[in-house]
Amino acid sequence: MKRCMSCEGRYDAGTCCKQCLEAKVAFLTMSQPAFFSDVILFASSDENPVPIPAHKAVLANRSPVFRAMLENEMEESLKGTIKIGDVSYDALRAFVNYLYTAEVCPDQQLACDLLVMAEKYQVQHLKDLCERFLVANLNWDNAFMIYTFAHQHDAKQIIDAALGVITHEIDKLSAREEYEELKERYPQLIFEIYEAYFSKQANTTKNIINSNVFSYGNPGSFCNVSSCL
Repeated sequence: MKRCMSCEGRYDAGTCCKQCLEAKVAFLTMSQPAFFSDVILFASSDENPVPIPAHKAVLANRSPVFRAMLENEMEESLKGTIKIGDVSYDALRAFVNYLYTAEVCPDQQLACDLLVMAEKYQVQHLKDLCERFLVANLNWDNAFMIYTFAHQHDAKQIIDAALGVITHEIDKLSAREEYEELKERYPQLIFEIYEAYFSKQANTTKNIINSNVFSYGNPGSFCNVSSCL
């Protein structure tokens, strides 16, 4: 059990308890948000987008991209409506909530979606948080997907961690379904995997050789013949 950062109560997962999280996002779901908000966000990829109310001052303060949109009298600023493409309603709501609270409780898919949004809107702290979450939850089952995703967004921390997981099980590599897809669509990634593996092997061999040289070169490591007789 963890302790909620807001109310100090006990909770099972995330960064705060369910009650505090609901209280923090209540402004996003109240029945008449227009009384208090001055901008509305929509996930334009949704068929029937649900409005997410917010405040221009908060968006501008937390994101340089939003600040540019709202300060330069762009269409979004004039109309008070911002359409966000290629994102789900749940991801957009979580993103806006993070801008207000600096808190998020992601799963793997949400972490990927939020990393993309954080990169797009230059919210570096959120991007770092998502990278750490994805690295911490890497395993053999998701390593290929996360590795490919990380390359698309130049997330080096995730790339290195995913390579570590993949190269550790290199003998199982060709049996994976994702292996054939990677060979066909991203052959350079296959090359990088094997390059990382052989580099790791070379470093291991070098360390063993250096260790042996040090051992053999240390007089104290040899038995004194006269004392052993």
